[in-house]
Amino acid sequence: MAHLRHHPASSCPALDRRIARLRELAEAEPRLEGVLLYGSWTLGEADAYSDIEAYLYVRDAHADTFDGTEFVGRLAPLKLAYTNMYGILAVVFDDLMRGEFHVVAAGAGIDEVPTWRGMVHLPDHDAAVLLDRSGRLTAAARHLADPCPPEPGPTAQQLTDELANWTLMLAHVLGRGETARAHALLHTVVAPQQLQLCRLLRGSTTHWLTPSRALEQDLPAADRDRYTATTAPAALPAVRAAARASWQWSRELAAEAVERWDIRVPAGLHEEIGGLLR
Repeated sequence: MAHLRHHPASSCPALDRRIARLRELAEAEPRLEGVLLYGSWTLGEADAYSDIEAYLYVRDAHADTFDGTEFVGRLAPLKLAYTNMYGILAVVFDDLMRGEFHVVAAGAGIDEVPTWRGMVHLPDHDAAVLLDRSGRLTAAARHLADPCPPEPGPTAQQLTDELANWTLMLAHVLGRGETARAHALLHTVVAPQQLQLCRLLRGSTTHWLTPSRALEQDLPAADRDRYTATTAPAALPAVRAAARASWQWSRELAAEAVERWDIRVPAGLHEEIGGLLR
């Protein structure tokens, strides 16, 4: 007997309807053992711009023949469907809603769910589990119900070390005159770790894995301004100025972390990195 769930409405009626349709289709598809949602809808943060994200757990006997694109296409007409760089079925529906669907064998796939603790948070696993024919998926999802915030001291140590290492690389790349590469390094590698350290210090780790998410609501205006100063167009003088502002902020965040958690910071190296950026 399938375990079916009825969920409260979100602030995105279109997404609610699509999820309700997914639940109906999953119940009618005997090759599926379970369906697990993740993402903003399960966190109560969905809005008109949100995606639908789900794991489709296929019974092992049908895992090699199940056509995920055909199944997802029953939800609504598709404008695009392909396997993305992470091996996930990525789709665009006719109303421009995006979707990401992991099509996996139920046996090993459901067993893996508890190992996501610390990476995935499902505060209401009943809302996340759309279909569970055996009870295995619900039991596995319970492991993700409680938040698992990062451990402050060791995490701060890791992040301060990462910021020193990657900012040194940034300084070397700038010295070589590779503007585009330095621009990418600053914004895609340094900035996310910087925001994580800032969130750790401010006690705002809800959006830990995507630290720029809801930054405008989660962090004080002063931190938002410091972050803005680390961004730049891909022109060498602007990237150099942003890199200097970034490293100054990193050092100030590291100093806060030292006072709070007694972590180790290589002061001499920090000075040398600053000298390179100057």
